[in-house]
This record gives sequence, structure tokens and C-alpha cells, in this order.
Amino acid sequence: MESTVTKLDLQGTALDVARVGSGQALVLLHGGGGPLIGSPFVTRLSERLEVLEPVHPGFGGSPMPSKFNSVEDLAYLYLDMLDMLDLKDVVLVGTSLGGWVAAELAVRNSTRISKLVLINAIGIKPGGRDTRDIPDIFAESPSEVERLLWHDPALRPSSRNLSDAQWQMAAANRQALGAYVWEPYMHNPKLPQRLHRIKAPTLLLWGQEDKLLVPDYGRAYQKLIAGARFDLVANAGHCPQIEQPDVTAQLIIDFI
Repeated sequence: MESTVTKLDLQGTALDVARVGSGQALVLLHGGGGPLIGSPFVTRLSERLEVLEPVHPGFGGSPMPSKFNSVEDLAYLYLDMLDMLDLKDVVLVGTSLGGWVAAELAVRNSTRISKLVLINAIGIKPGGRDTRDIPDIFAESPSEVERLLWHDPALRPSSRNLSDAQWQMAAANRQALGAYVWEPYMHNPKLPQRLHRIKAPTLLLWGQEDKLLVPDYGRAYQKLIAGARFDLVANAGHCPQIEQPDVTAQLIIDFI
């Protein structure tokens, strides 16, 4: 199934939104690895739903707006997107960074959201001041980051045979990720006291072998959202949508 791209201008910010499939709208907010359109995970979802995936500004070769420097900026951008496209009864799904953005969006205004799915979402700090809840992926060696992220490194996207342009895009993605999550590192201290505002039925999906955000981190997230459900995905690390795409997609479809 071929995807199409809608180009939006939201208060002067250019945004590309890829669309594939038909049916109820599922808005997918990607993580730091970049967009997922074209992946087996999205292909599986698009058999039942219309998947819309915006590319976070600064990712995928898009420019980083000069005034963007926080996840809050993305949350308000996507609230504007939902309004401009007049989307209703939306299933909002976010992975990692995108999960944090989805949570920030939902605590502000969830009137257009029917279901919320957070996949290995960052955004909170369950431990005390001196507890390192999330390892510093910008300071660790590439091999250690790989160990933290993947249950089976053989399933991670290959970096072999990338063109110069693709390497530059990957570097820009990493730079944009740093701009959004750096200070405070990968969390909003005020988010935990706001998560009670989420009224949409919520599912947290977590890779059972995630060593970046261990499952207890996800359970701490779950406890802050009234009535939220928590499910583990076996044989998956931080990216179950990549390591176990069919299982992860089916869990979302069953939840809907």
C-alpha cells in the first residue's frame, strides 16, 4: 500500500505528514530513530486503520525551527495539526520520544483522542534526585547504547551501505533529539502531576528486555494514568515496534 505525504503550514512551521491505509485515524508519533512509515509495523496497522505519521521538525531532513527547543513545542504543534486536519476519534500512538510527546499532548487537550498508546515512552523520572533512571545515550559508547536498546541487535536497522546524505540525516536526527530532550534530561518534572488529566483509555506497551527504560519504569508511568493498562512484549527491547512488529501492532488493534 503506497503512502502519500501532506504538507502543512502550522503557524509558520512546515510539517510533512505521511498517510497510509484507510479507516479510523491513528496518529503515530515516532521516536528518536526517525519515522516508521514503510516499516512492517505501520504496514500491519494500515491494514485496519489510516495511519498518519508527522515527521518531527528537525528529523528526516526537515529544518529545525529556531524557536523549538522542547517536547512541549511538539505537543502544541500536533494539537494544531489535529485541529487543521479536523481529526476526530483519533488513536494516538507514540514510541519513546513520541510517547512523551503524546502524553504531553493528552494532558493538555484530549477531546480529539479516543485511545492513547504509549510504547516505551520517556518523559518521567520515577526515582529520586540522585537516581539515574535513564542512561545517558549521548555519553555512552555506540556498543553500549546498542546493548541498552535491543534484545536482538541483528534486528536493528542496518547502517551498512548508507549514502552520505543518509548519514547526514541520521546525524541531524540525533542533534534534533538532543535539542528536544536534553535539559532536563529526557523528562519533564511537572508531567507526573499532570498525567491524571488523561481521560482516554490508555495502553502502555513495553519491550520486556528494554535496558534503557526497564519495565518498572513503564509500570511507574502506568500508575500515574487512571485506569491505564500495561502489557509486556516478549523478545523485544526498547523498540518492540521494530523487533516484534506484528505482535505490537496486534496488541494495539486488540486494544482499539
